[in-house]
Amino acid sequence: MNKTLAIFTISFCFFVSPAFGGSYDIDPSHTYVGFSVKHMVISNVKGNFTDFSGSFEFDEKAKTVKSAKAEIKTASINTNHEKRDAHLRSPDFFSAEKFPKMKFVLKEGKTSGNELALTGDLTIRGTTKTVTLEGEFLGAVKDPWGHQRAGFTLETKINRSDFGLTWNKILETGGLVVGEKVKIILEVEGVLKK
Repeated sequence: MNKTLAIFTISFCFFVSPAFGGSYDIDPSHTYVGFSVKHMVISNVKGNFTDFSGSFEFDEKAKTVKSAKAEIKTASINTNHEKRDAHLRSPDFFSAEKFPKMKFVLKEGKTSGNELALTGDLTIRGTTKTVTLEGEFLGAVKDPWGHQRAGFTLETKINRSDFGLTWNKILETGGLVVGEKVKIILEVEGVLKK
């Protein structure tokens, strides 16, 4: 009787609380890599990148990201304005032909409950700076097809001129056409590798 009860308890815990630790691939169809920057001081222009890949090591029980890396193709920038996107791909900004990829590599991950702080090296236009992405762990689930998934939301701000993105024009009022600070917004969903 006790043996049967023990087996039932172990089985119940396994199905109700599955382990979600391990190595995950970023799911591009359920991940958003976006940004927001001031335009002429009075508004924000938002955009995103549509071609990217990455992976991360995640321990769901401890809610820690142990390693992470990502690559984003600069030519995939999209602000829903063809002429502006062409300008952003040009040498004035990302110089997409010369620098086809941006990269992020995690150096250290810290957690407090569901809150995350991921510090790593961000490389844009051949320049690497350390940045910290802050956000939260949104949860881990098994999807209807049996794949284990984990989700996060993360944000940071960078000074674009630190990465060689220096093009600008001065307005008559003294402000700048393009703001210096860029907000980066990430909505990440990963799928556990088989």
